Amino acid sequence: MTNSETGLKRRAGVLLSISSLPGPFGIGVFGEEAKRFADRIKAMGFSCWQVLPLGTLDEGNSPYCGESAFAGNVLYIDPRGLRDLGLVSDCDVAECVYGGTPYTVDYNFAREKKDRLLHKAFDTFKRSGDSFPFYNEYTAFVSSARSWLAPYAEYKALKELNGNTSWNTWTLTVEDSPEKVSDIEFFHCFSQFIFYRQWKSVREYANSIGVLIIGDMPLYIGYDSADVRNDLSDFQIDPVSFKPEKVAGVPPDYFSEDGQLWGNPLYDWDEMKKNGFTWWKMRVANALNLYDIVRIDHFRALASYWAIPASAATAKEGSWVKGPGMALFDALATIPGYSRDRLIAEDLGLFGQDVKDLLRDVGLPGMKVIQFAFDETGESTNLPHNYEKNTVAYAGTHDNNTLLGWLWEAAPSERAFALRYCGFKGGDWSIGGYKSESCRALIETVWRSSARLAVVSLQDMCGYGKDCRMNMPGDPKGNWLFRATDDVINGIDADYFREINGLFGRK
Repeated sequence: MTNSETGLKRRAGVLLSISSLPGPFGIGVFGEEAKRFADRIKAMGFSCWQVLPLGTLDEGNSPYCGESAFAGNVLYIDPRGLRDLGLVSDCDVAECVYGGTPYTVDYNFAREKKDRLLHKAFDTFKRSGDSFPFYNEYTAFVSSARSWLAPYAEYKALKELNGNTSWNTWTLTVEDSPEKVSDIEFFHCFSQFIFYRQWKSVREYANSIGVLIIGDMPLYIGYDSADVRNDLSDFQIDPVSFKPEKVAGVPPDYFSEDGQLWGNPLYDWDEMKKNGFTWWKMRVANALNLYDIVRIDHFRALASYWAIPASAATAKEGSWVKGPGMALFDALATIPGYSRDRLIAEDLGLFGQDVKDLLRDVGLPGMKVIQFAFDETGESTNLPHNYEKNTVAYAGTHDNNTLLGWLWEAAPSERAFALRYCGFKGGDWSIGGYKSESCRALIETVWRSSARLAVVSLQDMCGYGKDCRMNMPGDPKGNWLFRATDDVINGIDADYFREINGLFGRK
């Protein structure tokens, strides 16, 4: 994508995780359903599809705290694609078909079946060796990704060798079982090759019909990760005890009165600056290779971050510490393909002048969410009449309640303000569904704004309630489960969205 294609044109986008796509395998995959979804939203006048992070998941299935900043989530691999390459049989694919509800993800089922299937595919690939049709493509991928792939593959091999415990407790090394480690490394290199190959096909198809992919890049990574193990000096972790003194999170805010204690290791920005931010340059370059536009999650921490004592019970005990600021972005500007038109800053939450200054100096669009707009002061910067053009405006993000759920749970005065502001003239605001008048009033208010990009979640296009929200921040259980079916997507009022996208100049 060129800068002109990703730049300041007024656009509209849909937020839907790959995991939420329809399909037969208990979780959305990089298959025909993904391409059909791109077709569907394009026909409604949308030109952007925002996905959640494509990386590995943590124990709560969150894509924001994985075991690698680079490795992809192999649960998204389409079994049919492996069959089409001659790596598995129709029977193997049939074993991956899920018989449960199509409305939620079954991560345990998907993990069990996908792991078994990938090992079968790997065995076929390994036996074929360099005679396999895409063997040279595989070796080229491994060579190009070696800087992150080799440490990740070794990490996964040693983790398996050590009973899947955290790296800081490992006793067995490569030398204890070199052949087994080598074979496991080979398997994970193969799996990542398949992941990247299938995702490339989805993205290229979306681009071919005029749909840009917006990807989400988490700021932090998990402690038990290949990156922390491989680059320990880049993190605020004692090199002897392997224990962090302080960890990441945010202070009390809209989402949580105690704040959010994430527990991720913090970066040693001084050390990273000394080495020219090498790891960050590699990471952002990889994200720009995966997506057309990259949303930097928790951007505010690059100006100043909330550091919480590792022993703290809640995030309230933290304090603000200066981040890398412009020095990081000066380094990132040297990456091939880098452009500020290809980045979005997730600048939500509590922040001061330092964040505003960094956002201005870097020149990135920040974010606004209409659900945060209707406080009693009537002066919120999230009110759409206050939006600057260089803004990405949301009806709600993956962390928000759905619009209908939010209306139900809002204080009466807040709800009345919102409905009045949005010109709601319907009878019953509590009615949801595809043609919910209250949801439409909120969506149209975002669409009218001067923000260069307006984004709506699929759940809000359907007028769904809070039971369909994607994530509840601060609650580690019961999240990331929402899925749509083909019938759900086909039931969306395409004429309506095509009308408002055209009416408000969002192409």
